[in-house]
Amino acid sequence: MQRAVLLITALATLMACSAKSPSVATPDAAAPGVATLGVVMQAAHSPPAADVGERIYSGNCVPCHQQSGQGIPGVYPSLAGSPVVLGDPKQLALWVVKGQRPLSMPVGRYPTVMLQFGWMKPAAAAALFSYLRSSFGNSGAPVDADVVAQALGQ
Repeated sequence: MQRAVLLITALATLMACSAKSPSVATPDAAAPGVATLGVVMQAAHSPPAADVGERIYSGNCVPCHQQSGQGIPGVYPSLAGSPVVLGDPKQLALWVVKGQRPLSMPVGRYPTVMLQFGWMKPAAAAALFSYLRSSFGNSGAPVDADVVAQALGQ
């Protein structure tokens, strides 16, 4: 059983794309040096935040938490009804982006480690969190990018 958990962990980590760069374009992932007008025009033609959040989830979170958001029992947590997902968005931002475990998540419950998504900008994180809070049977309020930025000290 322990070998299976380690194998699943290793495979999911390899499949999870790199946590160092986004797997999808996001409204605030413009390259350095892009003219302000280009950023404004890009934002005007960007997909809705719900679509961005869903794409970020599909490209980065599915290998561990699964398309259904149910996770893998005993290995990766479910996002459905999760007190972390539905709790304080600032704590969720610190957990996902910086790896700071929320108090509502017991230590040692899962043998795996949450990847840090330090590349994620506040608008992308807010889109992802809003998607998580309104999917998988969850009915949490959307998350504002300013709240995420404040939590991350930006």
